[in-house]
Formats: sequence, C-alpha cells, structure tokens
Amino acid sequence: MPDPLPLVLLTTPIHADAVARLAPHARVVTAPDTGPATLRMLAREAAGMIVRAQLPDDILDHAPLLRGIVRHGVGLDFVPMAAATARGIPVANLPGSNTQAVAEHVFAALFALRRRVHRIDATLRGDGWLAAKTMANDLAEIGGTTLGILGVGEIGRRVAGIARHGFGLRVLGHSRSASDHGGLIEPVSREALFAESDAVVVACPLTEATRGLVDAGLIGRMRPGALLINVARGPIVVTDAVVAALNAGRLGGAALDVFEAQPLAPDHPLHACPNLLLTPHVAGTTATSLRTMGLGSAEEMLRILRGEPPLNLVNPEALGR
Repeated sequence: MPDPLPLVLLTTPIHADAVARLAPHARVVTAPDTGPATLRMLAREAAGMIVRAQLPDDILDHAPLLRGIVRHGVGLDFVPMAAATARGIPVANLPGSNTQAVAEHVFAALFALRRRVHRIDATLRGDGWLAAKTMANDLAEIGGTTLGILGVGEIGRRVAGIARHGFGLRVLGHSRSASDHGGLIEPVSREALFAESDAVVVACPLTEATRGLVDAGLIGRMRPGALLINVARGPIVVTDAVVAALNAGRLGGAALDVFEAQPLAPDHPLHACPNLLLTPHVAGTTATSLRTMGLGSAEEMLRILRGEPPLNLVNPEALGR
C-alpha cells in the first residue's frame, strides 16, 4: 500500500488556487479555529505548516513529523523561531508579497484622516450640501508636508517611494541600517523623526527591541496636529499613550490596523477616541495579495516536502542541525 501523502496544516484558510497547487502532493487540513489546543492536536501528524495565525510557543513539542514552516506573509512573530532552529526545522516567509497592499493602505489612511471624504459624504447625505461643503475649508493637503517612516524595510521603502515621487513629500526614515536608500529618505534619529514629521508611519518588525518603542515620550514629541499610522504590529505602540494623546487633542489623528491584543475588544477605550481610524489587521489583505501569498507559500512548502531548501529561508542555520 503506498505511503499516504504528507499532511500540510493551514492555521487559517488560504487562497483556493494555493490549495489546488498543494492538493496533488499533500493532504491539506485547515484548522477549524486557531486556539492553542486545536493547533497542538492537528500538529501531531503535520509534515508542514502554513502559518497565518499565532502558533503556541510549545507547538513543536506536539509536531514530531514536522519538516518545515512557511509564514503566509512576512512577519515572523507568529512562529517560535528559536525552537524551530534548534530542532533543525526550516522556516520560510514571503518578503514583498504584500508590500504594495500595505503601502496603499498607508495612503488610504493618510487621505482618510487628512481629507475626510467619507465624513463629508455622510454630512452631505444627512445635513445637506452647505454643511458638507464648508467642512472642506479646514482640511489640510499632504503635499509639502513631511512623512516619517519608522522601519525602512520593504514596506517602508515602498511607502517612501510613493511619498517622495508621487506627492513630493519630504521623507524622513529611521532604521537599524541608517541608510538613505539611494537618496530616497533622510536618515534621522527616532526623536527627530517624531519631532519633525507631520505624519509618522510605523513599519518596523516586532522584536524585543521594538516592543513598546512608540511610547508617551515619542508621541509627546510630535507636532500639534500630526498623524500616527501603525501598519506593523500592535505591541510596538503603547496604546494608552495613543488614547491619551487623541483625547487631549495632542494628536491630529491616528490610524491603527494592528493592536496589542487581537481582535480588538468591543469595549476597548480606542473605540471612543476622536479622529481615529480603526481597521482589523487588513493593511496587507487584498484579493491580489492573498493569491500571491497563497501561491508563494504553497511553492515554498512543496520545496520543503521535496527536501529542498525554500527560496526565502530565514533560519539557514537550521539546515545544519
């Protein structure tokens, strides 16, 4: 009797085209929920995992057959990286797969906060032409302003390119490399970035060094009326500091796509804040990016199942174990 196909566990559904790509080579199982107990149980037979949700820290203790993990996206905070490397389990991600989607979301948020088109639309429908028309008198253009980017990786560079070449903005950046990326940004300190920018985009990865990085001190340095946009990870920004700054009118507005605890609780203080745009971790999610990430993760998983190193291996030291 032939050996059964290896099992690939999906923490949440992926694009149908990606499932079809895997199906001839693997038994594809989608977890019914992302609870730790469910993931631990399903991991027992898994040869591979495609990850779109937080894995329990001890998941590898329950996955004796695991050959590799593929992150359906870029951020690696969902994966217990040290444990995977210690066990010789390769981990891959998909750099660039949702860069355009996240960059577009940044500018959608920026325009929503600065030009308030949806509020004008609602006012026109509810209160009439004149009430809506006069709302525009106090709105600001983004042209001629300064955009600060905290974390100039793939997403940060794409945002910088759109800002500089599309809208002629002055672009400041802060990252570990301190590079100007070919003249695209002006490298500055964190403190200068927050003090000199009319809008700050948080686009850095979540690490122990960046957890709680954007605190009351940095937010307090921002110009009156400045905007804060977080498309990275929730724990990088201290939520209480954002709530206090918005309620006190020290921030002109904020757009948060990610939160310290997800999903965001219905009674969270953020819901009552003025000039705040809330979205449920969808900056990188479009039909286009989901298909790209799905197919990319399927191809990387197939390489792992064939015994080949993935193209975007993030822990090469695991191969020697």
